[in-house]
Amino acid sequence: MTSLSPLLKQATPVVVDHASGSWIHGTDGKDYLDFTTGIGVTSTGHCHPRVVEAAREQVGKVIHAQYTTVMHPPLLELTQKLGEVLPEGLDSVFYANSGSEAVESAVRLARMAKGRPNIVVFQGSFHGRTVAAATLTTAGTKFSAGFAPLMAGVHMSPFPYAYRYGWDIDTAVDFALRELDYLLATRTAPNDTAAFLIEPALGDGGYIPTPPAFLDGLRERADRHDILLILDEVQAGCGRTGRFWGHQWSSIRPDILITAKGIASGFPISAMAASEELMSQAWPGSQGGTYGGNAVAAAAGCATLDVIREENLVENARVRGEQLLAGVKAIQEKHPVIGDVRGHGLMMGVEFTDAEGNADAATAAAVQQATTRHGLLSLTCGPLGNVVRLIPALVVTQNEIDTGVERFGAAVDEVVGASS
Repeated sequence: MTSLSPLLKQATPVVVDHASGSWIHGTDGKDYLDFTTGIGVTSTGHCHPRVVEAAREQVGKVIHAQYTTVMHPPLLELTQKLGEVLPEGLDSVFYANSGSEAVESAVRLARMAKGRPNIVVFQGSFHGRTVAAATLTTAGTKFSAGFAPLMAGVHMSPFPYAYRYGWDIDTAVDFALRELDYLLATRTAPNDTAAFLIEPALGDGGYIPTPPAFLDGLRERADRHDILLILDEVQAGCGRTGRFWGHQWSSIRPDILITAKGIASGFPISAMAASEELMSQAWPGSQGGTYGGNAVAAAAGCATLDVIREENLVENARVRGEQLLAGVKAIQEKHPVIGDVRGHGLMMGVEFTDAEGNADAATAAAVQQATTRHGLLSLTCGPLGNVVRLIPALVVTQNEIDTGVERFGAAVDEVVGASS
């Protein structure tokens, strides 16, 4: 009998029968409050009626129209709608299918435009699983081990992970910027460096918001050395953090922006945006792909952007995120094993540590499993596996956040005791 690869480990035992909004209804007859959303993908909730209708209508017109052969209206409309939310000056878009593809497209563009080989990434980054994207990923060896040689020209600099270092944020930022300057002086000269690549909030690296002062420092150095600044908004974008783009908690503007995940509520599409001037510096034939900008995915993307705007979901993410943060911090007060609670909007990381401050992956994993038993779906992340991440849909309600906090607290109580 044929089966799925044994390496595909499910985080929960749930088999979905159907899903709606913030809820997954299992074949076991149980209802689960979904704080995973397909790893931040189903931004408008499961099966939002407007997204479903847009996709259904498009399937009846044309499913696949390869966009370098013939053009289709959904992609033109999506491009126009993206232009309404993209940072000023980023007026040219290339579409692919996945975040990894968009990341690799951005790196290719940066190297071609600058005529330089090197890319600087930051410790804890996650940029994908294909060879180049995995080379750029430093959130754990599991993403890049075992298939060397990896892509050359990638250098890593520290990320200002204040909790890990035991510092305040300002001290962590000062340290990380000094180390970046040292890297540019010792390993990758500025005139060999095409781009800095960073997430506005680390994803698999532990759900850690990137401090605005660090982004400011990157922008200043990028301008000073004529280096491009690429922001990977695959997970933090499309309203997830309570701003449309995660970097909008700062005042910087990227040179290249990458988006995927929540942009089409579960349909596979990604995009890389830059100025037309920069995009035109890519070499002929360097952009393309069979399925990029698929018509059904683009139609779903148009509906998703409409729903996010018309239902005020970015603001809902901000307000419900504050509610979630307060609720989990109250649980933290009862349980010292929760070392840190952080996040903007509906991108929450809960870090478990022991009495000495060391990563406690066993407790994080046990809590994640216990949440399922209590009817709440969650995931773990972090290089050491000691962070539980909570990723509700942007449509989540006040009552659903209350329910999620209650169930998360019950899971922690079960694992570590009601009054640890």
